[in-house]
Amino acid sequence: MNWNQLLSPVRLGMENYHDHNRDNRNEFQRDYDRLIFSAPFRRLQNKTQVFPLPGSIFVHNRLTHSLEVASVGRSLGMNVSRSLSSAGSEYIDQIGFIVSAACLAHDLGNPPFGHSGEEAIATFFSEGKGQFLKDKMSEVEWNDCIHFEGNANAFRLLTHQFNGRRPGGFVLTYSTLASIVKYPYSSVYGDKKKQKFGFFESERNNFEKISGQLGITRKSDNPNRFNRYPLVYLVEAADDICYQIMDIEDAHKLKILTTDETRELFLEYFDNEKRKKRIETLKMVSDVNEQIAYLRSSVIGQLIDECSEIFIENEKDILAGIFEGSLIKHMSGQTGIAYNHCSEVAKDKIYRSQEVLDIELAGYKIILTLMDLFVNAVLQPEKAYSKQLLYRIPQQYDINNPTTYGKVLAVLDYISGMTDVYALDLYKKITGININSI
Repeated sequence: MNWNQLLSPVRLGMENYHDHNRDNRNEFQRDYDRLIFSAPFRRLQNKTQVFPLPGSIFVHNRLTHSLEVASVGRSLGMNVSRSLSSAGSEYIDQIGFIVSAACLAHDLGNPPFGHSGEEAIATFFSEGKGQFLKDKMSEVEWNDCIHFEGNANAFRLLTHQFNGRRPGGFVLTYSTLASIVKYPYSSVYGDKKKQKFGFFESERNNFEKISGQLGITRKSDNPNRFNRYPLVYLVEAADDICYQIMDIEDAHKLKILTTDETRELFLEYFDNEKRKKRIETLKMVSDVNEQIAYLRSSVIGQLIDECSEIFIENEKDILAGIFEGSLIKHMSGQTGIAYNHCSEVAKDKIYRSQEVLDIELAGYKIILTLMDLFVNAVLQPEKAYSKQLLYRIPQQYDINNPTTYGKVLAVLDYISGMTDVYALDLYKKITGININSI
């Protein structure tokens, strides 16, 4: 792979339109603006990141998380573009714009209630009432369902032509779209243990068109799997940095972690000299939350620098498709040890906390109920109750698709696009729990 081909302003659905001088923005800035003003992006403000949506204390939701990831991604991209300034592409200095736009889009495909929403959808097919659909789909279509993936769903949301919409979906540049595909292969060729893949069968042609245009190579040992588009590593690193560090800060605000615990977790990232400087700075600040915010920003800055260096040092292997793992996994020394310690603490004290488990349990019940009702409705539209349910589904979703797979995807499009509050409200209404609010 080479940078001259990898960086392209060509837009999906507008391949023959080449007016790139409409205003002072470059094409990748237009991608960013198009995303940030979109309805799916706005809906992220009401989708769970890790903790339940805020009561008296404001914690991160998918929207604030995505904005922070975009900020970190821009810094990573700018660091890399400066080091690659002689790489030959006229767009090399715009890598920061591409990465930040892709970071905005990386969570758009996530359903309500965080990762438990993904698991609930997959479980509906693999263990629940949706098992009867297996014989009505091909192997790859069924795999798409039982391994439902927010990453693949984001690529679908951005590229699929929904009813009444123009070809190309969001009509983003090929480079921005390629940057969000962390797992460049279909569900059939994915890692069955991790259940990760990058695109549904319905979007395979779009991904292959993009990969062909950008010169993304296939794996030498498995031509059904592509090598990662290089900027994916930067988007992934930005996400890894933000969710890990910001979850620690949120846990401190919610008193899941004490101030001393949180302060020490962040100070572990620094050698003795840097640690002493930060402790001196802390003495000038009496506000505890501001102390933690200062340390958090220092840690993020260090992680940005180290991940940028790892990318630059391994550029040739990344372009050759032989670089393995994430940039974060390649961190060594004190920073790597501190990051792994944060990961262990987060797993033990945050992701298994009662607040998180409660929202996951509720999310499972809500998603499974909605999936059962709406899947049966699209498959049996002639029934009276089905007709009532189908009136709830906006016309943009293709519930009249001639295939079972297409009908199921229409339901997934509808449910995965819901906010937590909308899904909960709809669940209460159609189960009769909250009939007085109708």
